[in-house]
Amino acid sequence: MGNIGSLRNMFRRIGVATDVCADPDSVARAKKLLLPGVGAFDAAMARINATGLGEVIRRRAMSDHVPTLGVCLGMQLLTEGSDEGALPGLGLISARARRFPRETGLKVPHMGSTLVEKTNPISLTTPLSDDARFYFVHSYYVEVADQRDSILKARYGARFDAAIQHGNIFGAQFHPEKSHRFGMAFLKAFADLPC
Repeated sequence: MGNIGSLRNMFRRIGVATDVCADPDSVARAKKLLLPGVGAFDAAMARINATGLGEVIRRRAMSDHVPTLGVCLGMQLLTEGSDEGALPGLGLISARARRFPRETGLKVPHMGSTLVEKTNPISLTTPLSDDARFYFVHSYYVEVADQRDSILKARYGARFDAAIQHGNIFGAQFHPEKSHRFGMAFLKAFADLPC
């Protein structure tokens, strides 16, 4: 349920080989996990649960400490749940996906290239310059329980968590594959993480 082709093309541009896995056995052998996603929270979680991927993703991320990156809806799926649906998320990070408030008068979804701010610099954000902008398209944003898990903030009305990290678990609300040199730098930093 996602932007797999665009992400693979971006990884190809930075010289990183990828495999698309849709079965638990392949995920169980992966050195790193990237969970892309577009669409509705419950539909994505239902598909993950029906295919048996939820259990293996949790094991690989939590027990085996495999670097895991969720992108857009994929980031929201890493959390405990979403205001959009009723199903629990993967529960890999203490956070929840929230809907942008309607009363602010802002157009939802938030779409476009938006400046980000480093909040808790880590290796994924070190290569980013102070003018780093990423492409967003989302109606929900992730709110982490512990602000130490927020690594990038963006502003759309209020500030929100644009990227998160807890141990080996990472999330990006933006689309790095549509964010030109900044997206390439972010994905390259993820690809360079030790396995």
